[in-house]
Amino acid sequence: MSTPYPAIGNWYQTVEGEILEVVALDKDEQSIEVQFYDGTVEEYDTDTWEEVVHRRAEPPEDWSGSLDISRDDYGVDLDRPAGDNHHNPMDDLDREE
Repeated sequence: MSTPYPAIGNWYQTVEGEILEVVALDKDEQSIEVQFYDGTVEEYDTDTWEEVVHRRAEPPEDWSGSLDISRDDYGVDLDRPAGDNHHNPMDDLDREE
């Protein structure tokens, strides 16, 4: 299986099973800057990229990994939809009649 070509914003899985996102590419330097789910930033050359990355991956459902916060710190219950109990600020705008 060939190593996927890196693209900014895409997520990939390493051979160790960690997921990372490509955040920058430098074609002149042939370097790839990545951010791991836990927030760690690293830079790889193209040869190292081919050794480290196994396949494309889906972005994580829980986006808080790099923010160092727990689910309790969100201030909302993510398992329960907001439903109709929210206020739309557009309702407060004056409407022309």
